[in-house]
Amino acid sequence: MNTSNYREIIPKLKDVIDFCRGKEIPIFYTEAVKEASGIDVLTKIHNFLPKTRQERLKIPICVRGTWDGVTIDELKPTENDHAVIKRRDSAFQDTELRVWLQSEGINLLFFTGIETSICVETSLRDGFNIGYDVGLISDATASGNKEHYKTTLERVGDYYGLVMSIERFKKAINHLDEWRKSKLDLGHLPDETWNTFLDEFELLDPRSFALTS
Repeated sequence: MNTSNYREIIPKLKDVIDFCRGKEIPIFYTEAVKEASGIDVLTKIHNFLPKTRQERLKIPICVRGTWDGVTIDELKPTENDHAVIKRRDSAFQDTELRVWLQSEGINLLFFTGIETSICVETSLRDGFNIGYDVGLISDATASGNKEHYKTTLERVGDYYGLVMSIERFKKAINHLDEWRKSKLDLGHLPDETWNTFLDEFELLDPRSFALTS
């Protein structure tokens, strides 16, 4: 497997992680794990599988106890982070992630990591469909197929939520942090501030969501 695209984003992921830790933003890792027995491989359930899954069937990846069954050393979680063990593409399927997010009162999720068009997009969509606002940090995610990567970015921006670079993400968080420290009610931001943000990401205006009878 060619991992060059994936390794290129390691410094960027570390940058995002360090920034979030500095802002005390909760970080949730996901680790895809398979059993050496093969009990959880896809052929145990599916009859029809694309050939692109063949490598994973012949040589199972992310087997418990092997090097790719855990987060790489450069990005290891700390005792203050949270690690979700998942068996399928989505971080939400049969995991404790939703309970953990609810216990922390979190309703906005930003996604990073690999594989952009499979695990990342599937998790983001699931998050959106169960009620979370979602975003994707474009230069902190990677795919083995660049066309699939581009398609995911377009799809997320068109139908699900925010797509932004690391620098844009940091800028947004810093603004939110400033407003929080000044105890500014986000519901009463100046119209110009709201409109600039909404226009930049082509978002619907949440101020218009209130239902009228």
